[in-house]
Amino acid sequence: MEQQEFIDGLAREAFLETVTVEREADGFLDTHVHPFEAKALILTGQLTISVDDVERLYQPGEVFHLAANQPHAERYGPQGVSYLVGRK
Repeated sequence: MEQQEFIDGLAREAFLETVTVEREADGFLDTHVHPFEAKALILTGQLTISVDDVERLYQPGEVFHLAANQPHAERYGPQGVSYLVGRK
């Protein structure tokens, strides 16, 4: 997905806050939650998200979506990861 297409979609879905997140190479976050719904477009690198013991790898151009308060863990690829995320 292209970045502008993603941003336009966030606006239509009322994701009013957007930020770019960058994470370090080979880093991780153990299981945690966010008090907001998140929808993100991977810009560079790789991100693996684990939800309910199911892992999924996301690469540039792919989108992930997490509900508010959804327990998940994150693992970042060998070049780290950068993603644009909408929050609501």
